Amino acid sequence: MTDPAVPLSVRPAPADPPTAGATVHPLFGRRPVDLRDHAAELTRFKTELRVRPSAATERQHAQGKLTVRERLDLLFDEDSFVELEPLRRHRATAFGMDANRPHGDGVVAGWGTVDGRTVFVYAHDFRVFGGSLGEAHAQKIHKIMDMAIATGAPLVSLSDGAGARIQEGVTALAGYGGIFRRNAEASGVIPQISVILGPCAGGAAYSPALTDFIFMVRGTAQMFITGPDVVATVTGETIDQNGLGGADVHGSTSGVATFVHDDEESCLAEVRHLLSMLPSNNRSTPPVEPTDDPVDRGNERMFELVPVDTTAVYDMRDVLTELVDDGDFLELQEGWATNIVCALARLDGHVVGIVANQPRSMAGTVDIDASDKAARFVQTCDAFSIPLVTLLDVPGFLPGTDQEHGGIIRHGAKMLYAYCSATVPRIQLILRKAYGGAYIVMDSRSIGADLSFAWPTNEIAVMGAEGAVNVIFRRQISTADDPEAARAEMLARYREELVDPHYAAERGLVDDVICPASTRLTLIRSLDMLRAKYRASPVRKHGNPPV
Repeated sequence: MTDPAVPLSVRPAPADPPTAGATVHPLFGRRPVDLRDHAAELTRFKTELRVRPSAATERQHAQGKLTVRERLDLLFDEDSFVELEPLRRHRATAFGMDANRPHGDGVVAGWGTVDGRTVFVYAHDFRVFGGSLGEAHAQKIHKIMDMAIATGAPLVSLSDGAGARIQEGVTALAGYGGIFRRNAEASGVIPQISVILGPCAGGAAYSPALTDFIFMVRGTAQMFITGPDVVATVTGETIDQNGLGGADVHGSTSGVATFVHDDEESCLAEVRHLLSMLPSNNRSTPPVEPTDDPVDRGNERMFELVPVDTTAVYDMRDVLTELVDDGDFLELQEGWATNIVCALARLDGHVVGIVANQPRSMAGTVDIDASDKAARFVQTCDAFSIPLVTLLDVPGFLPGTDQEHGGIIRHGAKMLYAYCSATVPRIQLILRKAYGGAYIVMDSRSIGADLSFAWPTNEIAVMGAEGAVNVIFRRQISTADDPEAARAEMLARYREELVDPHYAAERGLVDDVICPASTRLTLIRSLDMLRAKYRASPVRKHGNPPV
């Protein structure tokens, strides 16, 4: 009987001479006896493949990282993961590669279930060739991506690799090209989630950039095109990997990361949570989750949360907490472009995407980064049949030479294009002020919102009353005997005639002025009515958004 504790590579051959015609198995290194013996040896062999050398595992743990198998155990439902091509090996021969041909080639690929729904995955194993990508490695990924697209199931990548395998030359680069092409083909068809758990440098960084959501772990995850050494050589700047492309940099400065976490356990738990709020593909809808939160739960707390004074500050996230099921929402890009909030939540169990100005940051003005953030979120929701609710409290676009020279016109147009193109149910709610172009861009009735509601505190106008009076009545005020009294009179007149809370409703630009306490009920009833909405897209190859 063979001792399973002894590695196959050092087990002696059976003492009995082989039967006629028997051969030594190329994988197991021993002579087969019968089919049962084949099966037993295969099981032992695959078990050894899953347990990599302890020294490599210890190095992985010493860096604060889990192994690829530990990560998959956290991502998938128990005992649901099915691996493909675990015996795949590279065929490179240069630089002694022919003497080192580990099975699996540094990537684990397959599928499993998350809350009972099929999800595909590929995960780099840093313990094998540093998780670098070669021809066989890439072909395994290509196969999984093709299967995810064909079956209409989400795709998750767990990145922890050193980039292209230099020893394999141009075939490694071609492998990345195949991944990028499939990322583009899958865009808007299936949810694509990138989880950065280690290095992701050079061309490898472009694959996550093409996906829908990017998770990063502080301290261990880095993304950059050129590393610190190249930066120092070319520019003279001295910076470490985390300072150049760490999780906090991409979570708050570049906006590349959608979610940032302190550890892999919480990160992968959040990936599972995100998947629970997404459909499997663009032909299905997100899962509905039963809730005990009453549809008609009153929102009397809104009276205390939102000040009547349009210049007073409050936290829009408190409004979301009061509004959505059980006060639970998942905010995207929380640390970047903080003047706008983008979140996934549920209303009566159904997933909605919420875009909201944040008065606590830059007074809720819309700038370049906020425009990009909202545009991307709107497009993602529209691609995956997630209705949109837009909460307005916006004084306008942020003025300044930095914004104008940085292209606020082009960036603001991204958000405008995204809203105008969206075919999902769209509801606008104006809490307080909604001034100028920002009011139009943020899903007004004029650009296609299905419904628009406003609180009694709404002020919809070309600009704020103070600025408007200074422009319209400049001459009258300057020539008046008492300029301040004249300004106060004109201000009252302007507010009475053009900023009256019912002004827009009287002209059909707002469908109703509602009590803040009934906001949740109003939104749920409206979304329920819009559930069957269908809007055909024009016949064209594709649009040309201002990217």
